[in-house]
Amino acid sequence: MIVSSLTVTAHPQHKNDMKDRTEWFKEMGKYKAEFMASELKLTDEQRKNFIQLYQEMENSSSKMARETRQLEKQVRQKGDAATDTELEKAAEARAELKARQGELEKEYFAKFKKILTPKQLFKLGDAEKAFARKLMESNRKHRERK
Repeated sequence: MIVSSLTVTAHPQHKNDMKDRTEWFKEMGKYKAEFMASELKLTDEQRKNFIQLYQEMENSSSKMARETRQLEKQVRQKGDAATDTELEKAAEARAELKARQGELEKEYFAKFKKILTPKQLFKLGDAEKAFARKLMESNRKHRERK
């Protein structure tokens, strides 16, 4: 269910860049949750409950990914000075990330079952794929205009 965390390859050079990036991620999260609600054709009551839960799940998943990337970054910065233990710990964190996100997805699936119909639950994965396609298409069009 979880669309892979979006990553921005540009590293912020100034505090304003970091603020812009943080704001962009917040806006993208809101847009994604609204997109999902629209694709699933939720009622007003469902929409309110779903969006809150969905954003909560996405935030938790993103936090897990950030923590793993931070550990990887620390090891990369050490380069050849990184110990085998540090390298193994970073590799293990990377391998465990998908499992942890899978457990999170299962946890929220149970919560979504209380809000969504079986048909909507089934379409949730399709809606996430549609969002990812739309995002990639938008990115492609943006690059073509440059």
